[in-house]
Formats: sequence, C-alpha cells, structure tokens
Amino acid sequence: MHDITLSRFLIEAQREQQSLSADLRQLLEVVARACTAIAVAVNKGDLAGVLGSAGSGNVQGEVQKKLDVISNDILLAANEWGGHLAAMASEEMEHPHPIPHRYPKGEYLLLFDPLDGSSNIDVNVSIGTIFSVLRCPAGSAADEQAFLQNGRQQVCAGYALYGPTTLLVLTLGQGVHVFTLDRETCTFHLTQKNLRIPEDTQEYAINASNARHWEAPVQRYIAELQAGKDGVRGKDFNMRWVGSMVADVHRILSRGGIFLYPKDTKDAGKAGKLRLMYEANPMAFLVEQAGGAASDGRRDILDIAPETLHQRVAVVLGARHEVERVAAYHLS
Repeated sequence: MHDITLSRFLIEAQREQQSLSADLRQLLEVVARACTAIAVAVNKGDLAGVLGSAGSGNVQGEVQKKLDVISNDILLAANEWGGHLAAMASEEMEHPHPIPHRYPKGEYLLLFDPLDGSSNIDVNVSIGTIFSVLRCPAGSAADEQAFLQNGRQQVCAGYALYGPTTLLVLTLGQGVHVFTLDRETCTFHLTQKNLRIPEDTQEYAINASNARHWEAPVQRYIAELQAGKDGVRGKDFNMRWVGSMVADVHRILSRGGIFLYPKDTKDAGKAGKLRLMYEANPMAFLVEQAGGAASDGRRDILDIAPETLHQRVAVVLGARHEVERVAAYHLS
C-alpha cells in the first residue's frame, strides 16, 4: 500500500469514480502541495522567524499568528492560477477571494481554515489545515452566495495534520483515507484505507474549563461520563483535549471517541464557537464517511443551511451511539 502515492490514488479513483474529474484531481494535488509547503514552514518554526503574533486580526476578531497569515497566503497563491477554481474562501478573510481575471476559471469552490489550532503554534503542539470543495452553481458570480451550500453538497473534504509526521486525511465521498508525507521526496503516500469509527467509545474530548457555561443537556451528558462505572453508564471514560480540532478529530478517526464543542452561555448571541463552513462541515463529512455521526445537538451538521460565510455552530461528532445520546438529551 505504501507505494501508492496520492497522485496514483487520485488517478485510479478518477478511473473508477465518474464524479472525480481531472480538474478535481489536479485541484487536490495542488492543495496537497500547498499543505507540504505549510508543513515546511511549521517545521522550521523559530529558525525561519515564523512564530509569534502577526500584529493583525482576522475577520473573526482573533489575533493572527504569523503562520496563520503565511499559511493563508500559501493556499491562495498555489490555487489561483491552475484553472480549477471559480473562487476561494478562507476563515482568515471576510469575503471570498475571486480568481484573478488573468487566469482561467474552473467549476469548483475551495474553502479552508489555513491553520487550525494556531493558539498551539508557539508551544509546538500539533496543528493543521482543513479544506472543503464545493461545485460552483451554474451561472453563479462565484460570490458569497455561491458558497452557501449545505455540507451534503461537498465534493470532497480533508485536512493536513502537522505533527510528528505530516498526514493528509481525505474523503472523496467513498471512505476516508490517510496519506503520510515522505519529507525526503515531498510526496504523500497512502498508509491507511477506509478508516472506521467504532459506534461506542470510552473516550471523549471537550474543553472542561467551560463546564459552567454549557447548556443543561451537555452538563448532564458529561456528568454521566465523569460518574464512570459507578454511574448510569456503568463504565469509566477517559478525557482527552488538545485544543486543535484537527488533532482531536484525528484521534477519534484513528481510535474512536466523541468530540464536543457545544454552544455555551459565554456569548449567548453565538450558536457555537467553530465555523460551519471551514471546520464543522468538512470534519462532519469525514466523520460520517468513517461511520460516525455529527450534530449540533439538534440536527445533523451536514443538513444545516448556511446563512453566512462565517457562521458559527455547535459541534458534537464521533462515535455514532454517543452523538445520538447527546442529541436525544437536547431534544428531550
């Protein structure tokens, strides 16, 4: 299996899947090369002077790290000229990024969180890039409205994880596959096929420091887990929390579990912390393709009709039976 490069995998998938066009294959190869360039920048760290604050803020009102800006610029520059895209949208930018007129335009839309978990950059904890691809509606101006499609319209989605090894995790709508970067040849090789999330688990991920702000259904659920084998669940649960969605979700895809970033009362005007288009939708697509489930507590994430490009949402994803339990508590 390790002799199958990402390029070979995509070419073979193109032969087998009529939905995978040559343009989409080439787009994914460009995204992978951009992630390789980001991995190099992350790996150099302070040697290249890329750590610390950029002295600017993004559209979310968050302080940008230097690597946030660098990663965003790498993805924009890599994907502008290939002729595969009609436009791009980034968590770091208020408006969609149109393809410059000097370049040909394609039929796809690319959305990305260029560097997820950037609060972990300066302490050398795993971070990542999340991306999602949609088809641009026919006749569309490739403006913000073109991007406002529910998650089930995604053509593909994935993420790169910059950890001890650099991984690319990808779904084309037929399973979830993992590719590992060979740093010497700068090529991704297939190392795992068809990841599956067990329906049950004894591990959960949540930021427990927000416990006092959670809604009652989440407080009830977490209290049951913390009660362990002496409580109603009759078994002990372990908690894990990295604070980088890519790392936390990758652990769940690798060995099971449930991830929660619920709505809370710290800012009652927000439906959640994570962004629907850049984080929740692509991760929900991956998790469902691996046999798991993804909900905002009341509905499947992939069924949510987006209203704005930077819409926030509560996220509960992972082991199917656990996600269903959390949803049942919200609806009871």
